[in-house]
Amino acid sequence: MLLGGAVTKTPPLFSFFIKIPLPLISQSSCRVFRPILHFPKPRLSLISTNSFSMDKRLNFYTLALSEDRRAATAPKLSNKATKKVRQESPEAVLKHKLGICSRHGQVVEALRLYDEARSSGVPLTVHHYNFLLYLCSSNGENADVGLKRGFEIFRQMVEDKVVPNEATFTNAARLSAAAADPEMAFNLVKQMKGFGIPPKLRSYGPALFGFCKKGKADRAYEVDMHMVESGVMAEEPEISALLKISSDSSKGDKVYELLQRLRIVVRQVSESTAEVVEEWFKSEEAAKVGMENWDVNKVRKEVVRGGGGWHGQGWLGSGNWKVVRTQMDVAGTCSSCHQKLVCIDIDPKETENFATSLSKLANQRECKADFVQFQEWLQRHGPFDAVIDGANVGLCNQHNFRFSQLNNVVNQLREMSPAKRLPLVILHKSRTTSGPAQNPRNNTLLESWRKAGALYATPAGSNDDWYWLYAAVNCKCLLVTNDEMRDHLFQLLGTNFFPRWKEKHQVRVSVSRLGLSLHLPPPYSIVIQESEDGCWHVPTTTGDDIETPRQWLCATRARDTK
Repeated sequence: MLLGGAVTKTPPLFSFFIKIPLPLISQSSCRVFRPILHFPKPRLSLISTNSFSMDKRLNFYTLALSEDRRAATAPKLSNKATKKVRQESPEAVLKHKLGICSRHGQVVEALRLYDEARSSGVPLTVHHYNFLLYLCSSNGENADVGLKRGFEIFRQMVEDKVVPNEATFTNAARLSAAAADPEMAFNLVKQMKGFGIPPKLRSYGPALFGFCKKGKADRAYEVDMHMVESGVMAEEPEISALLKISSDSSKGDKVYELLQRLRIVVRQVSESTAEVVEEWFKSEEAAKVGMENWDVNKVRKEVVRGGGGWHGQGWLGSGNWKVVRTQMDVAGTCSSCHQKLVCIDIDPKETENFATSLSKLANQRECKADFVQFQEWLQRHGPFDAVIDGANVGLCNQHNFRFSQLNNVVNQLREMSPAKRLPLVILHKSRTTSGPAQNPRNNTLLESWRKAGALYATPAGSNDDWYWLYAAVNCKCLLVTNDEMRDHLFQLLGTNFFPRWKEKHQVRVSVSRLGLSLHLPPPYSIVIQESEDGCWHVPTTTGDDIETPRQWLCATRARDTK
């Protein structure tokens, strides 16, 4: 059914799009007028399906005969020769060249290649069109040219009946956003479900940011709701944009809701988001919202029920806010308002679930027999009070691996252990058999750890990250490493529980002229916190290292000093 309400018949075989006039573009101003597009999902009628099956059988029969004839006259190509022919085909060469244009933002060259391919009759696939749409939607030196040609290319794709994928819709949405038309961008995303294509976070960006830029808060909230219904979780850029438009629109309740979402999803905010939060607390609307009288017991009960650090009962107090950038001392006391931050508990069940998912991922990506053997070894020798990423610690602030430095950390952790037990050292097998390990003193040290059941050498070809992380999670103990755990491997673990676990278990190491120091986890949670009397503390990513103290945003109701 078209958006206008007219009922259409079942589309014929491979008729994937119903054409609706695309945007008219003025040659002088390049202004784009919003179209309404509808892409019905392809269906095959019974008759067309049967016809297709008969044609398919006939084609196979004809093909078999022709193959027999060719077999007698032409030699069969090797796999290597077949691959070379495929790579040198006009379609493959064009795809390669467009890929280079995409990497370097060469819009004009990509359009020249497109025009040349069409005049030469080179068939274009969805991948060719996606490269072109992406380039045309980019805001570069030739943005006007790209915008004009982008819609023309999109219309050609429709006419060529090329089946779109998620990247096609996303690039078309970006093209719409570049034309300052978030309505069209949102319509395109909504039509993805008709093709059985689940939208991604990037699919919603053009519409969401476009509405926010135009100041259309209600439409931005609709996009946000559609994301939730599609199971797509907004991240910091999207929440920050919604927070700003809510603040600019004086929607205090919405700002409160979004701050709670930031607390759950982001925890520590970037400088740009911190500025948005700061701007809200300094606004006149922020001074107006809030309860002067509230149920103290109810607020306290909700704080306990939520695990500490927030209550979710809305703005408390009234009047202007005092907003400052500040730091916390080692105990978590704010240098500005002198409130002490809390340590938010982690549900033990969450830790168990995390260990299970970690084990599953590790078994998929490591040699299963090797990792299962490690799990069995850990069950026999564990639990431990601490696990050490041996390679990271031995190389900390060093060019060459130093066993003496690693041993220093081992001894410090043994002294900290209530039972004076050695921590578990995880090292790759090569580090236990070659290089510095061949030194007699180091070899003796390794042998003592091995006999004490405090050393595990990961096998050749393995990634020892999986081993030390699983051991620390399984033993519910400290993990000694300076690895920030931000690469692709750790992104597989998700963005919700893992940062909370890492905050409470990671021990960092620093080496200075005074010697080696261990930096234990803070006794408070580094996350947005809302106190029982309505104060807010927002941690930023500024100073997120050992050397520089972290910067916090402190927002409290200004006290009457008269």
